[in-house]
Amino acid sequence: MIDLRFLRGRRIAVLGLGRTGLASGRALASAGVEVTVWDDAPAAREKARLAGLTLADPAESALDGADMMVLSPGIPRRLPKPHPAVAVAAQWQIPIVSDIDLLALAQPQARFIGITGTNGKSTTTALIGHLLQSAGVSCAVGGNLGTPVLDLEPIGADGWYVLEVSSFQLESITQVDWSIGVLLNISPDHLDRYDGMPDYAAAKARLFRRATEDAVAIVGVDDLHSRRVLQAVIGGERHRPIAIGSACPVPVGISGAGGLLVDATGTEPEPVLDLSEIPALPGAHNWQNVAAAFAVASTVGIRAEAAADALRTFPGLPHRQQLVAEIGGVRFVNDSKATNPDAAARALSSYDTIYWIAGGRPKEGGLEALAPMLGNVRRAYLIGEAAAKFETFLAGQVPVQMCGDLAAAVAAAGEDARRSGRADAVVLLSPACASFDQFDSFEHRGEQFAGLVLNRAEVAAC
Repeated sequence: MIDLRFLRGRRIAVLGLGRTGLASGRALASAGVEVTVWDDAPAAREKARLAGLTLADPAESALDGADMMVLSPGIPRRLPKPHPAVAVAAQWQIPIVSDIDLLALAQPQARFIGITGTNGKSTTTALIGHLLQSAGVSCAVGGNLGTPVLDLEPIGADGWYVLEVSSFQLESITQVDWSIGVLLNISPDHLDRYDGMPDYAAAKARLFRRATEDAVAIVGVDDLHSRRVLQAVIGGERHRPIAIGSACPVPVGISGAGGLLVDATGTEPEPVLDLSEIPALPGAHNWQNVAAAFAVASTVGIRAEAAADALRTFPGLPHRQQLVAEIGGVRFVNDSKATNPDAAARALSSYDTIYWIAGGRPKEGGLEALAPMLGNVRRAYLIGEAAAKFETFLAGQVPVQMCGDLAAAVAAAGEDARRSGRADAVVLLSPACASFDQFDSFEHRGEQFAGLVLNRAEVAAC
């Protein structure tokens, strides 16, 4: 846990008690800071109470005399409307900060790598951490990836904090000077929290507002919004830019196009690695993630050969195209992290014969990003609130089965895939939706899928 004793004597409110907020409250209380915490959900408040934290609503009295408010990323600052406590903080001119700000204040000598993007940021963050650790570089990995930053260990001047940062977190971060910023891509997502795509893209670009003197900006060039950010970075002259891509070769930068990692940052393009040698990262959409991670490794001084060796041993992440089991020649793949259509389209592009489980709580925007990949889908098994929307979209393109819940979908998809006799058949959970209609989180959904699959494997083994 990060030592926050330097904040003793301050009064701090924490709003939002998910993993980030609860970790912030614990770290502040452990340091002897006068801290109050709050969440609008009674169950979250009860969890905090059992942890010994003091509850007080910042929209009422908890901000009276407060020095700052730590805002969890799930709490809206602007749209669809500001949380009442955010409005009170603005009225009283109380600074709103992120837990990442507290980390930066507590570890002023440390260096920071920030990774953002609509899709792929968790995989890329974990991959960067794997490359650094394999090379013996001191680092700690966390943030939006899963481990709250205040639960990380202090690393000092010789280490790197490798942090996944969402657009929501970037709205509140004010104290971090990033040594390396990585923007992978920008596609429609979370549009209920932003005033259109330009507003969402601007939130992602906030990663490059604060930087060290020798900062590096690693930016994807496979989509228009990211290319515009890269041009702004180049024009700003605050960063050394490195372009990354996978859709086509990058003339000056690092590319994974065609499944070959190529470093073209020097005088001549240098082939580095055949990306088919990384079994945990299937599909073309992962090529850009690898290019970004390799760019970071090169920036911190890791040799290309050592980076390539480490890439081959990357174990992958749960819920990101995770192979759960192979039963009777059918692979069952958990891609529960695909909570928007663009992410699901990337998974659909990775396999040739797909029995696709989709649906959940729909997000703002349409399903059009899925259309080019539907040729790989033999049948769709629809669950959750978005089932009817998917049925309408898929009509005339893909046969569908309304399953309602995940258990029925796994049973139906597994049986159809088995009967197909195809050696390349894949039952793919890639929902293109949020999970909150039937599950606590995408992790919960993925764990349920894995449990159902493993039960099926046990029955098949009998």
